[in-house]
Amino acid sequence: MTETTRTVLVVEDDLTINQALADRFTAEGFAVARAVDGPTALTEAARHTPDVVVLDLMLPGLDGLEVCRRLQTERPVPVLMLTAKTDETDILVGLAAGADDYVTKPFRMREVLARVQALLRRVERATELADTRLPVQTVGDLEIDASARRVRVAGEEIHLTPLEFDLLGALAERPGSVRGREDLMTQVWGWSDAHGTRTLDSHVKALRAKIGSARVRTVHGVGYALESGR
Repeated sequence: MTETTRTVLVVEDDLTINQALADRFTAEGFAVARAVDGPTALTEAARHTPDVVVLDLMLPGLDGLEVCRRLQTERPVPVLMLTAKTDETDILVGLAAGADDYVTKPFRMREVLARVQALLRRVERATELADTRLPVQTVGDLEIDASARRVRVAGEEIHLTPLEFDLLGALAERPGSVRGREDLMTQVWGWSDAHGTRTLDSHVKALRAKIGSARVRTVHGVGYALESGR
């Protein structure tokens, strides 16, 4: 294994899907660890320290939400959640548990791969910016420290996932101006297609729940804009 090889932990109780994901990631040059239940997922994560986790929501032993919470407590790691549930409340719960992104079943393998690669690029960008001192941006009483990747609202620090932070950063590039949905998908996720717009909407809702709903304005049929919230 070379130093540049990335390790993905695939956690899926459907053996056919688990094998298919493992085969695809192996073909793409990843090292692959696998688990079919929640307890084994935690054991494999401790053993392999994966760079990214592909995690099914419905698992025996411990469900995906609890696995995600425990993973993030032990060592923050990007998590792509797989879910058969399409109810937005369930999806938002998953994002709140620490998942960075999600895809709904049935999914396309290339979509899963694209999401994983986008998550890894986000981690790389964050590492590169860690040693760069950028000015803290303010939008009303919202403070965005891009170098430290910290956000404060009225002086109180707010925890955002890496993806939520990048989404906020994209909106903050032009406060008050509308950013198109496909434009945001391309900048934040690294790709855009018809399946991505619901993902964007879910993450905007999760972001609003943390920084205040009035701060992100919806322009129906176009996109979103970051406002001062006052």
